[in-house]
Amino acid sequence: MLSQKVKIVNVRNLAIGQGQPLVFIAGPCVIESHESCLKLADKLKTIFQGKKLPFIFKASYDKANRTSVNSYRGPGVKEGIKILADIKKRLGLLMLSDVHREEDIPIVLETLDIIQIPAFLCRQTDLILAVAKTGKPINIKKGQFLAPWDMKSVVEKMRSTGNEQILLTERGTCFGYNNLVSDMRSLVIMRELGYPVIYDATHSVQLPGGQGNVSGGERNMVMPLARAAVATGCDGLFLEVHENPEKALSDAATMLSIEALPNLIDQVLEIHRVVTTDT
Repeated sequence: MLSQKVKIVNVRNLAIGQGQPLVFIAGPCVIESHESCLKLADKLKTIFQGKKLPFIFKASYDKANRTSVNSYRGPGVKEGIKILADIKKRLGLLMLSDVHREEDIPIVLETLDIIQIPAFLCRQTDLILAVAKTGKPINIKKGQFLAPWDMKSVVEKMRSTGNEQILLTERGTCFGYNNLVSDMRSLVIMRELGYPVIYDATHSVQLPGGQGNVSGGERNMVMPLARAAVATGCDGLFLEVHENPEKALSDAATMLSIEALPNLIDQVLEIHRVVTTDT
C-alpha cells in the first residue's frame, strides 16, 4: 500500500483520494450521437450503481488532436455540452470532459463537474491557469512526453491560482515510434506530489498513429495493466467504453467493450481490497 499522504478531492458529494473507494471515470471516447451517448451512460450507471461504486461519466465533445484532418472530432462544444447537460439532468451523473481552448471554459463551466486538460496540452500555461481559476476540480493528464516528476511544475501552476482540487492521470509514455509503455513507478512518483492519481487503462494501450492515418492499440492489454495499476496503488481508473468498440468513430482499437467491464471491475476491486487492507 502506498503510504504518502494524499489530499482528498471533492466532486460534489464524491470524495477521491486516500482512504476512499476506488473511483471509476468511464464513457465513450467522443460523443457520437445524443442517443448513443445517453444509452451508454444509462448502462454504465446501472453497472456502477449495482456495485455501489463511485462513477463519473466521461465523453469528449471535440477530439481536437485526431491524427487525420478527416477523422471524426465530435459535435463541437456548443452542441456537445447540450448533450452532456441533458444526460446529467436525466441520469444525475457527475460529468467530465476535456477542454482544448480557453474560450470553451465559460460554455462548459455549468455542466462539467471535472474539467480535464488533455495530455498534449499539459504544459499550456495559459490554459492550465484559466481552468484552475474556475475553482472546479481538474483532471490533468501527464503528457506522453513528460517524466512523472515533471508534473510537479504542472501542479505548481494550478496551485498558484489557489485551486487544490487536482487529479493527476497517467496515460502511458512514448516508447520509440508509434508505441506507449506504462511505467507503474509513475503512479507512485506522481502520488508523492500529494494529489490523487488516476490510471488511464485504455489510452495507455494506444499505438499513436500506428495505422498510418489513425492510431492503433492493444485492447487485450487493458485488463492486465488496470490490475497492475490498482495493485500499485492508484486512486481511480479511467476507462473508455463502447457498446461496439470496433465500430467506434474514435479510438476503436483501444476502447473496452461494455460487456467486458463488469469482469474488469470485479478483478480490480479484489486487488484494491488487498492493497488497502492494513496489515
